[in-house]
Amino acid sequence: MNLRLIAPSALALASVLMIAAAPGVDTAGMDRAIRPGDDFFAYANGAWMRTAEIPADRSNWGSNQILAEQVDKAVADLIQAQAKSHPVPGSEAAKVGDYYATFLDEAGIEAKGTAPLKPGLEAVAAIRDHKDLSTYLGRQLRADVDVMNNTRISTDNLFGLWVAADFDKPTQYSPFLLQGGLSLPSRDYYLSPAPRMAAIRDGFKAHIARVLTLAGIPDAAAKAQRIFDLEMQIARVHASLVDSEDPAKGNNHWNRAELDARAKGIDWSAFLTASGLEKQASFVIWQPAAFTGEAALVASTPIETWKDYLAFHYIDRNSGVLPKAFVDERFAFYGKTLSGTPTLTVRWKRAVAATNGALGEAVGKLYAAKYFPPSSKAAVSAMVRNIVAAFDKRIDGLDWMAPATKVEAKAKLKALKVGVGYPDHWRSYAGLDVIKGDAFGNAQRAALFDSRFKLARLGTPVDRGEWVMNPQLVNAVNLPILNALNFPAAELQPPHFDPMAPAAVNYGSVGAIIGHEISHSFDNNGAQFDATGRMRDWWTKADFAHFDASGKALATQFDGYCPFPDVCVKGEQTLAENIADVAGLTAAFEAYRASQGGKAGPTILGLTGDQQFFLAFGQTWRNKTREAALRQQVLTDGHAPAQYRALTVRNLDAWYSAFAVKPDEKLYLAPKDRVKVW
Repeated sequence: MNLRLIAPSALALASVLMIAAAPGVDTAGMDRAIRPGDDFFAYANGAWMRTAEIPADRSNWGSNQILAEQVDKAVADLIQAQAKSHPVPGSEAAKVGDYYATFLDEAGIEAKGTAPLKPGLEAVAAIRDHKDLSTYLGRQLRADVDVMNNTRISTDNLFGLWVAADFDKPTQYSPFLLQGGLSLPSRDYYLSPAPRMAAIRDGFKAHIARVLTLAGIPDAAAKAQRIFDLEMQIARVHASLVDSEDPAKGNNHWNRAELDARAKGIDWSAFLTASGLEKQASFVIWQPAAFTGEAALVASTPIETWKDYLAFHYIDRNSGVLPKAFVDERFAFYGKTLSGTPTLTVRWKRAVAATNGALGEAVGKLYAAKYFPPSSKAAVSAMVRNIVAAFDKRIDGLDWMAPATKVEAKAKLKALKVGVGYPDHWRSYAGLDVIKGDAFGNAQRAALFDSRFKLARLGTPVDRGEWVMNPQLVNAVNLPILNALNFPAAELQPPHFDPMAPAAVNYGSVGAIIGHEISHSFDNNGAQFDATGRMRDWWTKADFAHFDASGKALATQFDGYCPFPDVCVKGEQTLAENIADVAGLTAAFEAYRASQGGKAGPTILGLTGDQQFFLAFGQTWRNKTREAALRQQVLTDGHAPAQYRALTVRNLDAWYSAFAVKPDEKLYLAPKDRVKVW
């Protein structure tokens, strides 16, 4: 990798240093003039919210983004050190350095102009008939589904491919095929009659035309209209986000004959041969109606329109490694128009992101070695064990759950495989060619290398220890089919976890995150899988009815949160995450209390241990978001906006005691209305 050319903004650096220097609750960021029971998010974060400014290259800013900024700088510094060490040519270290340096070489990219596009555009131009089109679509199929969004993919390839353990046979991998083909975040952006959405659609058509013009493609305006019209047709057959999030609706096994019969319009022999899936006897079709509809469009839409569509998508998706005019155009639409972000992220940050995407575990190995010591791994692992134990105890105490269902739930908890910091085994990048001076080619080869790596899993035993996140990612994940969790090293840093912070603070912050991911095994989606990862109904009818009723009550609670007069949170869409927040925070609180011998932790700065716990949770969700980005999140994300996730506390009896919340306060819920899912 290459040198970091531009330092983070002063604001970002100051925020990072403030967090790193002050383990514990950020009392200066609170607004004590607000009663906790009226607006707990503002009480925990009000002073910070008044003074913090979203950096110009961000759509939102808060605890997670500040930490991510810190991590990016650390990664860039590690890359710089790697480059100075003069690694052996062709070694993993050299690939990391060369990929980063080449991405940073704007002058070299500019000098090549649009020449790197030529082979790809010639491949599109060579399409003569539907067999050629099927072959091209198959060749472009990539195992590039983000596991965090695998059920609601928005990819510019016509279909998305996800290689994962089979829902019915979790010891074997299966190819999951998902709806795709859209440039905008979801079908709602195409179908909504709202004036704001209509304006975005007009902006998108103009963007298509400008991209084609930059690439020297004639008749850009007319082609842009045809491309847009095709995406509108694709959007009309797409499944909704809520339906796409339900794994039961996605578990549809089609054999080869069914593929031909139920998805007419594609030459599946040509498609599967080109994609490397010709030996597969069956596929899991996540959104069957969409799959059928998109296949039909392949046959009914003129070949020339498909060629225009494919040419545009090929150019647009590769804008980041093309001359500046392409980069600026892509940002002008996807950054400014869709997210309201004023300024393009500086090149070194984009280089970090690109290198993480291409050589993630190679970079992660460097990051974990320097920033995640064995002592932190041991401390977090101990917290995980304590929170698992608290969840297990809660299962024992459920008066509504039948003994047989409890046995299944406890077995699932006992079998949970937890990865802390980094994977047990590092991935090899021996087969990836990284060539200095070829940014475009490096990106193409990295995408193909990763896709082939995932396709190679087919026919091999399922590895429950596999990681789907890089250690340098600020995030965490539950993998229901593997009954496994990943907690990357970057997530386990201040302010989420600090070995110097009081237990109450660590349990309220990273403890709640750990509890959240554990609880995903028992949310409305995770509860459909058993201890082995198999999709199986292990509930009694009465137990599930009780569980379902609790979920509906929580969905209704979140339906009432409205960031704008015309936009409210969708409780059903965000239900899985909200269940995990409630159950996870509850288990984390009980684990924290158990770690203190059943009592509250010591009072610090006038705050009791219990108050520190809940404030740490509230400050974990500290965030400011631009209006366009917040509107997009409510439409397309399975997570509720941060300020409402902080209000999860109103469902815990202990929060009322900690802050003496009274019935006349706005967040007060009567005990019978407090949702207790687990």
